[in-house]
Amino acid sequence: MIPTVVWGTGNVGRAAIRAVEAHPALALTAVIVHNPAKVGRDAGELAGLDRRLGVPATDDVGAVLAARPAAVVYAASGDVRPDDALADITRAVRAGAAVVSPALYPLYDHRSAPPEFRAPVLAAIAEGGGSLFASGVDPGWGNDVLPLLLSGLGTTVDAIRCQEIFDYSTYDQPDSVRHLVGMGHPMEYEPMMLMPSVPTMVWGGQVRMMARALGVELDDIRETSERRALDTTVTTPSMGVFEAGTQGAIRFEVQGIVAGEPRIVIEHVTRIHASCAPDWPTPPDGGSGAHRVVIEGRPRIEVTVEATDEGGNRSAGGNATAVGRLVGAIDWLVEAEPGLYDALDVPLRPAVGKLGRKRP
Repeated sequence: MIPTVVWGTGNVGRAAIRAVEAHPALALTAVIVHNPAKVGRDAGELAGLDRRLGVPATDDVGAVLAARPAAVVYAASGDVRPDDALADITRAVRAGAAVVSPALYPLYDHRSAPPEFRAPVLAAIAEGGGSLFASGVDPGWGNDVLPLLLSGLGTTVDAIRCQEIFDYSTYDQPDSVRHLVGMGHPMEYEPMMLMPSVPTMVWGGQVRMMARALGVELDDIRETSERRALDTTVTTPSMGVFEAGTQGAIRFEVQGIVAGEPRIVIEHVTRIHASCAPDWPTPPDGGSGAHRVVIEGRPRIEVTVEATDEGGNRSAGGNATAVGRLVGAIDWLVEAEPGLYDALDVPLRPAVGKLGRKRP
């Protein structure tokens, strides 16, 4: 069994504890928390399980890493604290761990990552012998392994479009939804997520990875964006009230330009309520969220993925698929040479040993 640590117990960390506990090759040995109120609580309770796992949460990072765990799932957010997340991740890599994390978007395609992200990780690998694989949903499998797999079913491929279509009303991250994405702010507010170059910073690596896998040269990466205001005030279950006239939906694209045309496109359609921008794309079943890949060509191929977890919540379902991809890579990473890996390096494998296994 591979001794594995989960660092962080928020939306991603809860799913990570469940995934590690369910994996037949992994043993949960520690859970790291930041909130003092969580110290000492059992991992099973923090993960929303109906049983104890016998692993009390701790905030003593030094002691956990001094035990030289084989693997660390870094589940703390890096959206608004990238420097701290990078410092935490390199610390774990320097301790010799195979680290998996969704926290740092620039490292999803590490070949194009800025030196200030890539160099510290490479130094930590050289010093401690650990590894890092950073990935997620979108960015993540929704615009790397899934579209590339589907492209192989085509006779001809004219363009690839990856869409995330989500209603964020059930997404329990108020700071990100309100301030990073801009929901509920006046329309003159410029959300950080839509500032020039930010979408490319987050999703450009995915476009570059797909181009590399497809053997095409990119002329450029371009961005487009639109915003819509709420027509009426709405109240959400987890984040409260969003006033009429404030931002209620955004739509943007990160386009990979090949021979002058947008051939590799990552599109996001994000709402705080289904009533906003009803003419924009919606999930096929009218639900709260979906990831869709469209391969334009012959044949035309369209696949939609809808995941649910934690009582039918699709945001939680998306988090769980990201965790499944990352946790499922740990045993492969432990056997591989120390290094910095991306989604084209790390295989997405069948759920060996999990079929029919008791669900945590």
